Parts: sequence; C-alpha cells; structure tokens
Amino acid sequence: MKYRKLPVVIEATQWFKNGDHPLDEAFITIPGSDSPGTTVKCEGALVRYYRLPNHNKGRMPLRCQHCMQIMQNHGWIDTLEGGHIVCPGDVIITGVKGEHYPCKPDIFSATYEPA
Repeated sequence: MKYRKLPVVIEATQWFKNGDHPLDEAFITIPGSDSPGTTVKCEGALVRYYRLPNHNKGRMPLRCQHCMQIMQNHGWIDTLEGGHIVCPGDVIITGVKGEHYPCKPDIFSATYEPA
C-alpha cells in the first residue's frame, strides 16, 4: 500500500548557533548580583551546547560526520526518541504534540512548504 502524509502545519526555525532559537534564552540575569541587570551567557533551554567527550582532549578538534564542521559549533536537543546532534543550518521542527527535533535543510525543503 502507498500512503500520503496528512497536511499538518508545523512551526520550524533554522538553527545556526546556540541561543538563536526563539525558545532559547542566550542570556540570563544573575539574581542578587552586585550590579542590577548583570547578565551571563548560558546555554539554550531547547538546544543545548554539544559537549565534547573527554577522550578528545589535546587532540585535533572532533568533526561532525554529517557536515564536517567542528563539534563545538553544534548543539544537542532532546527528542522523543532520545538526544540528537544539531548541526549549524539544521531546522528545528515543533511537532504536532509540541515535541522538537532537528531536520536537515535539504530534507526539510523536500518535505515542507510555507503555509
């Protein structure tokens, strides 16, 4: 049998660096600090920093097998299926149940069109 995807409208945002997704906050205010409005950079609430494994210390930077950029430029997102690496340029999709997951730009453009 053949099946066709149901037409569903989704939210999507292209991700390039930590903190640029609308659900992420790139800066937080430090409560009780000496100067009011003091901010510190933190990781996003949705796409977090990709953390390098300890065994790579002192070696050449680890590169992504998908995009060949260094892993420090990547993010990490928790999905319903488990955690996934987010490459710069990936599209973060909000699914029909409010879940989030990354999608490669070429697959996104082949699957979705503006609503």
